[in-house]
Amino acid sequence: LPILYTDPHSGIYVRPYRDEADLQQIVPLIATDLSEPYSIYTYRYFIYNWPKLCLLAFSDEECVGTIVCKLEPYSQDTIRGYIAMLAVKEGYRRQGIGSRLVQLAVRLMLDDKCDEVTLETEITNKSALALYERLGFCRDKRLLRYYLNGVDAFRLKLWLTPKKWVAS
Repeated sequence: LPILYTDPHSGIYVRPYRDEADLQQIVPLIATDLSEPYSIYTYRYFIYNWPKLCLLAFSDEECVGTIVCKLEPYSQDTIRGYIAMLAVKEGYRRQGIGSRLVQLAVRLMLDDKCDEVTLETEITNKSALALYERLGFCRDKRLLRYYLNGVDAFRLKLWLTPKKWVAS
């Protein structure tokens, strides 16, 4: 599978999901980061249905970041992308890897005629909120006690295509 991006300074490169060996690297990376434990079936649901929307960032042979997404019709005239998981390994944060993964995933969704992209993040996760807002996502909705730990979430949305506004 093609390499989608290589950072000229760090040499970190991004490629799409290949096989089960990738899954073995993705699971611990995400499990370390996220407050919600996912079952292996959740990973497989996303990765097997939308393999090209699962991207991995590597430093040499080590997976240091990943994004897992899906893309589905949402309504009669809207195709919605969804970012389910984003994680960057501790020692590799604040180098633009997370932003690059989001940008590459959104570009792939746009290639498939995506109209909007959504995700949820804990309202206490200031760095995630800042990252997504820098990339143009807006706070769309507050979801009360969304997570198992009782924390509220924000649903964030990125609009990619202008919609036809109908006067009522």
